[in-house]
This record gives sequence, C-alpha cells and structure tokens, in this order.
Amino acid sequence: MRTPLAAALGEPAFAGLYSVLAVAAFVWMLTSYGKAPHVELWPAVPVLRFIPLAVMPFAILLVAGGATQRNPTAVMQPLAAAGSDPAPGILTVTRHPAMWGIGLWALSHIPPNGDLASLLLFGGLAILALGGTVAIDAKRRARDPEGFARLAEVTSNVPLAAIREGRTRLGRLQLWRLVLAAALYFVLLTAHQWIAGVPAM
Repeated sequence: MRTPLAAALGEPAFAGLYSVLAVAAFVWMLTSYGKAPHVELWPAVPVLRFIPLAVMPFAILLVAGGATQRNPTAVMQPLAAAGSDPAPGILTVTRHPAMWGIGLWALSHIPPNGDLASLLLFGGLAILALGGTVAIDAKRRARDPEGFARLAEVTSNVPLAAIREGRTRLGRLQLWRLVLAAALYFVLLTAHQWIAGVPAM
C-alpha cells in the first residue's frame, strides 16, 4: 500500500500520517499490555533485572546519537552526496542507531519479566525494530544504489561489525551527546516506577 499512498499524498504527508498511526498503535499496545492477564513463562529471578540496567546505557546512547545527528537511514533523510562523509559519529557503530537502540531496549526487558504479555510486547517490538533495519536497507538500496553503496562500504547493520572488519574506525562521539544519554538514563531510571509501575532497581 505504501507506493500508491505516498504517490497520492506526497512523501511528507505520507510520513506524517504513518507517524500518527504508529504512535496510536503503540499507545494501544501499551494500554493492552497493562490490561493483559499475567501468564508466567518462567519465574522471576532478581539477578535478571540487571540485564536492562546494563544494556540500557548503550541503547539510549544509540537512540540519542541517531536522533541528534544527520542520519541517512532515518525517515525523510537523504543519503550523503559523493565526496562527503557518508557515516559520521554514531553511524560508524551501526547505520541504524535508533532502531538498534529500540531493539536492545526491547530484548533486554524480556528476561526480567518472564510473562507472556511481556514476551509479546517486547519481542514484537524487537522484531519490528531489528527487522526494520533490513527493510530500510532494501528501500535505500533500491532508491539510490550508488549512495547506499558508499554508506554500506564504511558501515554495518550489526553494531561494530564494520569496525571489527577494518572498514571504518569508531567515529568521534561528541561529549554533549554522551552527557545527554547519561541524563536520559538517569531520568528513565528514576521515573521507571511511574512509567512502568515497577522500580528499575
């Protein structure tokens, strides 16, 4: 349905409509999650609560980095022109920082919950986010093969893969983005009781 709708509405209007529907669906999911019966799949083990505590700083850094710099894999963002740096900053870690941040957030919250509703919610979001990286790559490759080739040459979908393969070096992460990620982590940590109904610690 995307191609005819985008052609009829225009890309900006289609992106706006899609965003509204996505937010509405997410709110509906969270509301349904809150009302779902508790069906235990595995017993709660206190040590598993350390998994999200350890993973979330990296997830938040990826989201914050991806949201505050030019990102050619984000909605309505063009690929870099020839001759310019195709992948600055956090993009040297992964060309899909926000999607991987969401995926890590979702995956890290499955073990400490251990119930069916949590598996469906967080598992579904992880599949949507990480599967979305593959779909985005396919769209960008089809839309601009040369531009995507320049991006793919020095980046990877899987975090740190391009660095391990020697295709790029870790980009400079500006201090203010690190401070922003740390502040967001602190806010989420302290507000978790209010947001999710259970303390993070």
